[in-house]
Amino acid sequence: MTADGTDEMAPDRPSGALERHTSGQVSTKTSKDLDTPAGEEPAKEVDTAAREDPAKDGEQPGSARRRRPLRTALIVLAATAVAAAAGIAATGTLGGDGTDSASTAPTGPPATAEVERTTLTDSETVDGNLGYGDAQTVQAPASSAGTGTAGQGGASGGDGGGIVTWVPEEGEVVKRGDTVYRVDEQKVPLLYGSFPLYRTLEPGSEGADVEMLEKNLRALGHTGFTVDDTYDSATAEAVRDWQDGLNREETGEVRPGEALVAPEARRVANVTATPGAALSGNLLSWTGTERIVGIDLDVQFEDLVDKGTEATVRLPDDTTVTAEVTDIGTPSTSKGEDSSGSGESDSGSGGSGGDEDPTLPVELTVKDQKGLGRYQAAAVEVTLKAETRKDVLVVPVNALVARKGGGYAVEVVTADGTELRPVKPGMFADSKVQISGTGIKEGTVVGVPK
Repeated sequence: MTADGTDEMAPDRPSGALERHTSGQVSTKTSKDLDTPAGEEPAKEVDTAAREDPAKDGEQPGSARRRRPLRTALIVLAATAVAAAAGIAATGTLGGDGTDSASTAPTGPPATAEVERTTLTDSETVDGNLGYGDAQTVQAPASSAGTGTAGQGGASGGDGGGIVTWVPEEGEVVKRGDTVYRVDEQKVPLLYGSFPLYRTLEPGSEGADVEMLEKNLRALGHTGFTVDDTYDSATAEAVRDWQDGLNREETGEVRPGEALVAPEARRVANVTATPGAALSGNLLSWTGTERIVGIDLDVQFEDLVDKGTEATVRLPDDTTVTAEVTDIGTPSTSKGEDSSGSGESDSGSGGSGGDEDPTLPVELTVKDQKGLGRYQAAAVEVTLKAETRKDVLVVPVNALVARKGGGYAVEVVTADGTELRPVKPGMFADSKVQISGTGIKEGTVVGVPK
């Protein structure tokens, strides 16, 4: 700074050299500092008439205004050049010949970050729904005329179905041996298995359904028989004991409709039957007892899921739990698209008629049910992991600078200033990017925008 208030050029910096400033700052000089009216062209500052007559317009001969016009024009020109350089930086276009030689930046960047060595995970977050899964309908059994069975309840009512005398409440959990409903005051219990009772089981019967029945009897505490696929007199005796507890006639035989079968305990979702009504139609619907997460995944992300794939579920209160993919369905198109056949419902083979893209139904289980809190049904976010790279060098994505001629670089802060070093980007994830290049290592300081 000289005595008259003007700036001295650095001895080793050429005239008009650019000075880097923070984002949005072009120069610390304002129009007031330069004593130039706002909006006036710089060339108008050079008042030749004033040079010939220093006393014109009442100015004093010693006024600093008469000694600064040319200096002011140079400063404004330099500020304009800085603004142009800032515009180039904002578009990611660098000067130079685009070669791999490092370019030296004049001063430090507005902000910095260090190159980190970490594990980078690419992921995809999709919408999901927390609940108990799809509900299944429980229907009244058909009359079994061929086997002499009057109906599910074994009664001989007007239509062979009997009268419903008790139903469970919504939300109730039914386990093995518990009553699903009563017909003519006879209990219809739940047994565990993979297929329903479809025939009358009696001494002499053999098959997988016999073994299923005997496994349930044993689990319910009945003894005196061997669990196998043969229905013998010992099995019949255990059945009579079981029927006594159900308030049924002790026949020693098990007919279809005397018990319902499900893979595990069930939670009652909805009850449609009412006590006093005839046993017919839909009685109730039920689901599993554990809350699960369902997602309709765009088929483009199909490669992100497989049975056993782990995911993170974010609940409405921002807490998270870990889930695991346990079931993957078949891709389906939008509603109604596949119900009209293969021709007329689509406006074209490309699916450009406004229909939704095909989706893949995926079910995830959550082992930590307590971690779900009191949510019974809620919209959630599911983050699926796509790829993980361990022990890689990363920087914030906005640290990348596009190089003229192609490729990228980062602005490395050195003891002498900054320089642009070419880098090769790798995987992008979590607002970070994997990089590699000469002179790039853990702890290297790079410039980033504020």
